[in-house]
Amino acid sequence: MTSLATPPKQFHQSIQQLHDRVIDALGADDFGPQDYLEGLNVLLLSLDYDPQLTEKGRQIAWDELFAALYARAHTYQQMAKYPDCEKNQIISPVVITGLPRSGTTALHKLLAVDPRFQGLQTWLIGNPMPRPPVEDWQHYDAFQKTLAKLEQRYKDVPEKKMAHQMVADEVDECCLILRQDFRSNIWTYLWSAASYDVWLQTQSELSSYQHLYRAMQVMGHNTPSQRWLLKNPGHIQHLDTLFAVFPDAKVIQTHRDPAKAIPSLAQLLIHNHKLVEEGRFELRTQMMAIREMEKWADACDKADNVRAKYPTQILDIYHRDFHASPIETVQRIYKFIDEPLDELTQMAMQQRIIDDPERKHGKHQYNISDFGLSEQQVRQRFANYIGRYNL
Repeated sequence: MTSLATPPKQFHQSIQQLHDRVIDALGADDFGPQDYLEGLNVLLLSLDYDPQLTEKGRQIAWDELFAALYARAHTYQQMAKYPDCEKNQIISPVVITGLPRSGTTALHKLLAVDPRFQGLQTWLIGNPMPRPPVEDWQHYDAFQKTLAKLEQRYKDVPEKKMAHQMVADEVDECCLILRQDFRSNIWTYLWSAASYDVWLQTQSELSSYQHLYRAMQVMGHNTPSQRWLLKNPGHIQHLDTLFAVFPDAKVIQTHRDPAKAIPSLAQLLIHNHKLVEEGRFELRTQMMAIREMEKWADACDKADNVRAKYPTQILDIYHRDFHASPIETVQRIYKFIDEPLDELTQMAMQQRIIDDPERKHGKHQYNISDFGLSEQQVRQRFANYIGRYNL
């Protein structure tokens, strides 16, 4: 069995080597339904064609591919180990989505203070298994490896800690599991991947959401009746698919002026490129912003077409209201999801608001002019969305 820990000379010829590397590391060769192979092949071809990777970038890309495929295989290994997990039903999950950089992360982590929810902890996303007792997490090798990986991540790109901090033992985004099916927009964010992005726009992501459901069955196996709390801005691109897989989901959609959200997102994403790619930085920066503006304007319109079918299952939350009155916003959410909000939980949430851990590393700085855009251009492209929600 030939397994490469160092990146291959040509990615598109390495699909078997990538699988062999996972099999060597995990000792299992079940990767679940074969839907993922087409996306993986397109992504490998894109890596040879689209980005101008640095040597470090090539290693990062290879390791990210390995991490996603490893996590996928880990899921099916655990399903075989705990076959009863397939009986676990995901009932009425609470799903946060909306325009990126519209407060989804802050809201997600605030609601996750409530111990009645279960979520996708960062360290378990890469190693899906029945969630152990929290007091035992530090004893797991997977947990320690996640800590080390995040430490290196912020050492390489300190700005990411200010813009979007990931914490090993806190909840994280669904997209990190959706990407394990290799049909996910997150693969277009780590490096230039224009050809993969073009292919992705023609694809259904149903198999990715089905994989997410299975991973949740595994991770929640020890707490099958506990309500799930999920978050991913990308869900607004696929609300129809989300409801097909989670028909009784309660969706919270956040809203913010796109002229603030889009440059904030582009600034976050371009941090990756500084580390993995070389050359064409100004061009890539401008292409990034234009692509995100178009992608998310279309997503907002698409979401509105789906929303009409689910009038009682979607709640609108405004970025400005959440920041001005977070507890009042939470109270609205709990009424919407039909859950009581006890005083103890409310006090814990208030303490997190006071501690403000997302901002202790500094403020995320960005300027729309750095991306060759103006606020007027962005607002014109999002005119329908802005008009519908009075933004």
